[in-house]
Amino acid sequence: MDLRDLPFVVTGGAGALGAAVVARLLDEGALVHLPLRDARATDHLPWAGHPALRITVGIELTDEDAVTRYYAALPALWASLQLAGGFASAKFTDITAADLERVLASNLRTAFLCSREAVRAMRAHPAPGRRGGRIVNVTAKPALEPRAGAGMVAYAAAKAAVAAMTVALAEEVAGEGILANAVAPSIIDSAANRLAMPQADWAAWPKPAEIAEAILFLASPLNRAARSGVIPLYGRG
Repeated sequence: MDLRDLPFVVTGGAGALGAAVVARLLDEGALVHLPLRDARATDHLPWAGHPALRITVGIELTDEDAVTRYYAALPALWASLQLAGGFASAKFTDITAADLERVLASNLRTAFLCSREAVRAMRAHPAPGRRGGRIVNVTAKPALEPRAGAGMVAYAAAKAAVAAMTVALAEEVAGEGILANAVAPSIIDSAANRLAMPQADWAAWPKPAEIAEAILFLASPLNRAARSGVIPLYGRG
């Protein structure tokens, strides 16, 4: 997979999945743009000082103007990977409208704004020698299997909206050579999830590195046909 000098944006790059994706992109020679809210978010990650990493601090991904300015300032763009999001669980009757708005903002609004601005950037300043580009969003198992969303209804609804948005977007921009897809992991094997579920079968959960491989293929020039997909990445769970 030759990604040398191809420019990528990765949101949520400091999280467990994001860190694995960024590491693989850098391994493959990509130029990675990383918008962050907090300058300290990547201090613990081994690739924080990599010469092919472009970190921009103070970007609030729910802020339409901030996202628009960020993408418009990029010199070129091949792919945008929306890994940012937020989880919430609660009984249905305990969810407030404000809770719902927060979950929609952290998942759907961020994916929508970044995907929209990525399409604009790919049209205005594509990667040198390339036509179109790639978009990958991250949804979750409850988007494909809503029964798995019991106890986390707001989150399931938000991730289902991300999936529907991605598929509709993919159909709209496919003629321009922009291929959009989403991946839908089940519970990701991360330190935070292990802490929250100490009795679970961690070995059955998909690993960040495994999910990263699927994302990289969908976002690479090797992918010439896959679009409008919402790919289940459930591991053995």
